[in-house]
Amino acid sequence: AARKLLSHRRVQKMASKRYKNSHSVSVWKKPFQCASHAAGIVVEKIAVEAKQPNSAIRKCVRVQLKKNNKRITAFVPKDGGMSFIDENDEVLVGGFGRSGHAVGDLPGVRFRIVKVASTSLLALWLRKKE
Repeated sequence: AARKLLSHRRVQKMASKRYKNSHSVSVWKKPFQCASHAAGIVVEKIAVEAKQPNSAIRKCVRVQLKKNNKRITAFVPKDGGMSFIDENDEVLVGGFGRSGHAVGDLPGVRFRIVKVASTSLLALWLRKKE
């Protein structure tokens, strides 16, 4: 009896307009299209101001993804990490760890830079690679 009740409840949930709108997210609405990482080209370097009560200018870049030409804002981690990135560089972008939500005091920034020109940003920062 439990299986029938569970499956019936699942079907009936989708009948609710409110539930359907919040839970049936299309693959096309997501910038990565349900992938963990995406490659892109750096369009411009920007600085994003932190939300209150913090006071900082966080270094970010605008990236145009290769797979669907969407433009996203990605955070550049590490102190001085921005010096390794130039405009028109090829970068690998990953999520920020909150499944599509902004992290901390960065408004609207949902992604971070992982690799620059197929070299890990951490390796560049640690001076292990040039």
